[in-house]
Amino acid sequence: MASPYIELEVGERIVKVTNPDKVYFPDVGITKRELVEYYISVGEGALRAMKDRPTNLKRHPDGIQTEAIYQKRMPPKHPDWLQTATVTFPSGRKADSLRVTEVAAIAYCANLGTIDFHPWQVRAQDVEHPDELRIDLDPQPGLPFDAVRKAAFLTREVLGELGMTGFAKTSGNRGVHVAVRIQPNWDFVEVRHAGIALARAVADRAPDLVTTAWWKEERGDRVFIDFNQNARDRTVVSAYSVRARPEALVSAPVTWDELADAEPADFDLRTMPARFADKGDVHAAIDDEAYPLDRLLEWYAKDDRGDMPYPPNYPKMPGEPMRVQPSKARANKDKD
Repeated sequence: MASPYIELEVGERIVKVTNPDKVYFPDVGITKRELVEYYISVGEGALRAMKDRPTNLKRHPDGIQTEAIYQKRMPPKHPDWLQTATVTFPSGRKADSLRVTEVAAIAYCANLGTIDFHPWQVRAQDVEHPDELRIDLDPQPGLPFDAVRKAAFLTREVLGELGMTGFAKTSGNRGVHVAVRIQPNWDFVEVRHAGIALARAVADRAPDLVTTAWWKEERGDRVFIDFNQNARDRTVVSAYSVRARPEALVSAPVTWDELADAEPADFDLRTMPARFADKGDVHAAIDDEAYPLDRLLEWYAKDDRGDMPYPPNYPKMPGEPMRVQPSKARANKDKD
C-alpha cells in the first residue's frame, strides 16, 4: 500500500511530504509535517543563512532516537530543480553537495528526515574562498551558559576594535556562534589563520574564561574557541536549523541586546515561527558589509605561537605543530 502523503506549496514548487504524521521528536510529539512546516515558516531566514552554500545534511529518517545519517553528497537521483555544488575535501576527493537556492530545497531535504543543516563557509560561485569567518564558542562540560555569554561579548569587543560586526546565534545546544561576513579574497588556510588570531586575542583578554587549547586535557573549565571550524570541510549548524535534541531546540539568531539574557531553551521548533513572524530575521543585515582580514592576518604573522593542530582527518599541513596529545607526547619523551 502506498505511503500516506501531503503536498505543500513552497514558492513555485510543490513539495511532497511522505508519512507526515511520523513522530520525529517523541518527547514533545513533533511530527515530520511539523518539521517541514517549521522550515517553511522561517524560510526567508534559513535561506539567507544557506543561500548558494554547499550544505551537509544530518538526517534522522526514523526520528531523532535513531542513529544519524551524515550526508555530504546528494544522491544522483533528485529533482531537476535541486542544485548541487562541487566541493573538494582535505583528502583531495570531490563531491557534489546540496546547493541551497530556494526554500523548497530546504523543505525537500526536511522531508528526507534532515533535522540539522550544516552549510560550508563558501558560496558555490567560489568554493575555494570563504566569505564567512566563524567563531564557535564551545563551553566545556559543567560550565553555565553565562560563561559562553561573557565569551561572546568579549568576542564582540575585539571585533568592534577591528571595525567588524559579528552576528550571534545560539548553537541550539550549549554554545554560541558568531558569524562575520568577510571579503572572499583569502583561501581556507588564511581564513583559519585569521580565526586563530581572533581566538587568541579573545583568550588573551580573559585566560581564565576562554581558551584556544585544541587538546581537551588542556582546556580546563573554560570556553573553547574552536578555530578549526574555519578549516576546509568543517561546518557549524545553520541559523534557524533545528537540532536533533529531545526538546527540538533551534540554533537561533539573536541581537546582542537579546543575548544579554537569552537562554538556549528559549528557542525551539514551536516557539521560533511566532518569533520570526513578529521580528523577522534579526540577521537580515549580515550581507550588508563584508570585511577584510588584513589586520587579523597581521596579528597572526606577528604571533610567535605559530600555527595550531588541524582536525584529525586532515593531512599534515605546512607549519602545523606536532599533532599528538600533550600527555602522550610527555609519556613518549619519558620513555626515550
